Amino acid sequence: MGKGCVTATKYFLFLFNLIFFLFGAVIMGFGLWLLLDNQSFIVVLNNSTAVKVACYILIGVGAFSMLMGFLGCLGAIYEIRCLLGLYFTCLLLILIAQIAAGALIYFQKDVLNKEMSKIVTKVLDNYPGNNSTTEQAWDFIQRNMGCCGWIGRTDWNGNMVIVNSSQLLFPCSCQNISLATGNFSESGFCEAQTPDWPVYDVGCADSVESWLLTNIGVVLGICLGVAFVELLGMILSICLCRNIHTEDYTKVPKY
Repeated sequence: MGKGCVTATKYFLFLFNLIFFLFGAVIMGFGLWLLLDNQSFIVVLNNSTAVKVACYILIGVGAFSMLMGFLGCLGAIYEIRCLLGLYFTCLLLILIAQIAAGALIYFQKDVLNKEMSKIVTKVLDNYPGNNSTTEQAWDFIQRNMGCCGWIGRTDWNGNMVIVNSSQLLFPCSCQNISLATGNFSESGFCEAQTPDWPVYDVGCADSVESWLLTNIGVVLGICLGVAFVELLGMILSICLCRNIHTEDYTKVPKY
């Protein structure tokens, strides 16, 4: 490879790693948002250790990506072979892990759906109607997705407030606006005039699945784009690494 090609590869790799660094920052920020935002879906699942662990993994992956981006920039701009080799190995491991995670999610989707149903049912059974953070998050989901419960409206039949009340109560956030009469609240419980609740018939699981199917092209595009970028980074790093014959560590800052 000529000197000009090596120089071009070096700066392309530097630019790539700068983007990778920013991408890691986005992932870490997304994980922090899921944990800290009162309106995020994670608040509803705050009793699930597995889901919380997944958010911490997102934060860890984002931080690791930022570190990799920094090391990649350093290895590219100062032509340090050991950093470039380490960078290539880490990218390869990440790509393998992503493929394994995708396969696991695909083949275990029924198990994941059952686990999700158990978690949400527990949340609904203990929904007291006092406008807590968890309730605000679940109300937000039901209102905006036009759904009721996880599988369906019957998920609310085990709620202790509804069971123990002498009134015909139903969750206000489930209320179908097209069937509503008069003023109604957006949270807590509302009183029904008949045993047939004026609520959405579809469960939130179906709404989430419908959203995923509608946006499957975007989701697949993002996944393929990420995989392509990682492969490009691997190719650039190994090409640059193979064409560095001597390393000048005097170029590396001492601080």
